[in-house]
Amino acid sequence: MAKRAPKRPSSIDVAVGGNVRIWRMARGMSQAQLASKLGVTFQQLQKYEVGANRIGTGRLVKVASVLSIPTATLFEGADTDPSRSLLALVTDARAFRLAQAFAAIKNSTLRLSLVYLVEKVTASVPPEKRRRRR
Repeated sequence: MAKRAPKRPSSIDVAVGGNVRIWRMARGMSQAQLASKLGVTFQQLQKYEVGANRIGTGRLVKVASVLSIPTATLFEGADTDPSRSLLALVTDARAFRLAQAFAAIKNSTLRLSLVYLVEKVTASVPPEKRRRRR
């Protein structure tokens, strides 16, 4: 009997999982905390967040409830390439921390100066060295 190729996650599963991760992080919850509230292991939640396992409808509704968001919010970006979504950027914990810190800056001149600084830094990096790291 021939072995079947491993099932690959769909782009929708990846987008939904990424949105779960983003909203969990936005709520300041660890994977263990959210997993406990959902009645799953944190390893299972990790699989949901990367799209390796599909989240069932009932559990998806519970996730949205625990995160205090509409269920439809978890499908944002599902109709586009997940790697091109702006939401995909904040799945990196460092990028998320940077976005949170930037949002906390109230001085608009300082915020603009930081944007210029980051643009200058990235302009000095050759395109082949700009690969996204996780």
